[in-house]
Amino acid sequence: MEVESFDSYKSIQAPSQGLFKDNGSRFIALAYPVETEAEVKEIVSSLRKEYHDARHHCYAYRLGYKADVFRSSDDGEPSGSAGRPILGQIDSAGLSDVLVVVVRYFGGIKLGIPGLIRAYKTSTADALSNAVIVPKTATQRFLTEFDYLSMNSVMKVLKDLGLQPQNQNFGESCSLEVAVRLSSVPIFKEKLENIVKLKEI
Repeated sequence: MEVESFDSYKSIQAPSQGLFKDNGSRFIALAYPVETEAEVKEIVSSLRKEYHDARHHCYAYRLGYKADVFRSSDDGEPSGSAGRPILGQIDSAGLSDVLVVVVRYFGGIKLGIPGLIRAYKTSTADALSNAVIVPKTATQRFLTEFDYLSMNSVMKVLKDLGLQPQNQNFGESCSLEVAVRLSSVPIFKEKLENIVKLKEI
């Protein structure tokens, strides 16, 4: 059995879509992998433009490896009938770094609160069931600065820990950035803090 470490979580690989119809109303659920609230705002506002003729654009998201950043919006539907059921589906799938927006085209017949809850829940579940679920690892980014003489030692530590250097700069002094999985941060710091200047970024 696979043991999940505290810095592992699940998200979706790519955008996916779901649909639910009831009494002429259409509920189009659009799920996206996201990492920041800025991305959420951008996607929600572009969907409002794309589906400008829809009655409601309700959404919910959960972010971070602790899944502790979240929000839901009913966008004019009765309180608790849209955003919360969407968030509930994200949670029951055990996902984070996910945004689901459900676009509703009104069909002329009111569905009542139980009907709305079912519609938002079912369309979201459909979108998430069409998504490819992927494991993600929470990381902390570091900027390391060192002199040329230390380069071999630094590169050896990175190789031993299976870390990929990014944004390398070898000018008068050397620097590179690296993303370290949270459970490896203590050993990374221990091996490097005497050789390089480390800065969390």
